[in-house]
Amino acid sequence: MRIPATTACLCPLLICLCFIQKSYGTSQLRPNVRAQSNQTKHPDGERDVHHRPKRGWIWNQFFVLEEHIGPEAQHVGKLHSNSDKGDGSVRYLLTGEGAGTIFVINEVTGDIHASKSLDREKKGHYVLHAQAIDRYTNRSLEPESEFIIKVQDVNDNAPKFPDGPFAAAVPEMADVGTSVFQLTATDADDPTYGNSAKIVYSILQGQPYFSVDPKTGVIRTALSNMDREARERYSVVVQAKDMAGSVGGLSGSTTINVTLTDVNDNPPKFPQKNYQLYVPESAQIGKAVGKIKANDEDLGVNAEMRYSITNAEGKAMFSITTDADQKEGIISLRLPLNYEKRKVHTLHIEGVNTHRDPRFSHLGAFKDTTTLRIIIGDVDEPPVFSIDYYIMDVYENSPVGTEVGTVTAQDPDSTKSPVRYFIDHSEEEQVYFTIGLNNGVIKTTRSLDREDVAWHNITVMASEVDNPSLVSHVPITIQVLDVNDNAPYIARDDEIIVCETSRAGQVIQTVRPSDKDNFANGRFSFALPIDLPVNPNFTLKDNEAFIPSPTGPVFPQALVQ
Repeated sequence: MRIPATTACLCPLLICLCFIQKSYGTSQLRPNVRAQSNQTKHPDGERDVHHRPKRGWIWNQFFVLEEHIGPEAQHVGKLHSNSDKGDGSVRYLLTGEGAGTIFVINEVTGDIHASKSLDREKKGHYVLHAQAIDRYTNRSLEPESEFIIKVQDVNDNAPKFPDGPFAAAVPEMADVGTSVFQLTATDADDPTYGNSAKIVYSILQGQPYFSVDPKTGVIRTALSNMDREARERYSVVVQAKDMAGSVGGLSGSTTINVTLTDVNDNPPKFPQKNYQLYVPESAQIGKAVGKIKANDEDLGVNAEMRYSITNAEGKAMFSITTDADQKEGIISLRLPLNYEKRKVHTLHIEGVNTHRDPRFSHLGAFKDTTTLRIIIGDVDEPPVFSIDYYIMDVYENSPVGTEVGTVTAQDPDSTKSPVRYFIDHSEEEQVYFTIGLNNGVIKTTRSLDREDVAWHNITVMASEVDNPSLVSHVPITIQVLDVNDNAPYIARDDEIIVCETSRAGQVIQTVRPSDKDNFANGRFSFALPIDLPVNPNFTLKDNEAFIPSPTGPVFPQALVQ
């Protein structure tokens, strides 16, 4: 039997296998074709696993190129039966996946064509069944044979980065070769056929700072000492190219936005070596009087620092605390300021990083110092009394205008303004004292009675002549001293009852005198009145005994016998 001429015109990738026993005696197998087992059916449709089909009707898989765009349908292969004498009596039938729609067979010649362009990435192979029947009797000449048409890949898909663009971070100052990020591109082409899906990575943008491993897609640092403070962000563009990177390969690219993260590679730095701060002498103890700040180019914890005053003299007068949020040193007052005693204070201030990185210890101490001169401002202060509290005394019954004592106050400022004195009479119901306007001498305004009021509390105010609104106050306690200005008196009972059986010398009454004056002026002597007749039945005896008085002082007593 003659082999049809069309078989010799097939493309090397389009394989039609015809096994012809009658003419050649042995089967012919095209190169690189894997034999495909078939299942044979009888004409009546029943399967016979013991029936051995003719070798001329055993089909292997066919190949068809994907994405065919020629003007004519792509020839896939040819079916042929040994029963075909070339007279058109054999009819070839094709069933299965895509039969009649994608794959069309010439029923007379057995030629199979692909009528549509195929996409391997959507469907890689088709399972079909071939059958040869007698055109006139419809008798099956060959049992039904199953075969596969495999869609052969072409490089029609470029590599992709489905999740791009990407973001990555790496510490600044990282060593060369530090891994930053790993990229993985995908290629829909067949990885088992040729180099259509063999990808090679390269950098299009980002050199000389970064490199990429051509096989793994791992991005690494390529330059040492990359400083975040100089440049923080980099845009790296990486290309993935198939066909192992050869000319004609398809490519895709993506962007990796790389951020350098901060490390503590910068010490704090005061902008100036000398500062000056004005603080009024009236500043309150414990209150903030100023701020100072050292700059640190690092971020977050790497920029945290602690401030301290290093000289003893400065630490005695001032304290400094660290505001963690603002990274400032808050200066507060420990002791009161006095412009008249000291006009300038000098502080040596140090700023030190609290989180140091030992990798950068070679850069030196992560601290800086500066000097702060605090200028004390003069404030117009109220007069200051010589002491904080006065105690004075004056005898009762002294004449009006008697001098009680003197208070002294003076202007603490350098101007030494004259001082005027006043008594705050708002605390008194009656005015007992007055004060000299210019000399501070306190005098009585009325006669004082110790037995009426023994102690007086007054408040004296002092103000500057130049600034009357600045007023100071001082409390004064005045004691009224006693004089013997009250006669003693004896509380008398209405009558004394004496029993007739009383014995001679028996005490029948105790006489207890009283005196409003102080005890020092209340010593008594006892005697019977000389203007009254003497009664021989009674005597008065001073027993020199002292008893408590209800009013406070201790008095002697006399016994009536």
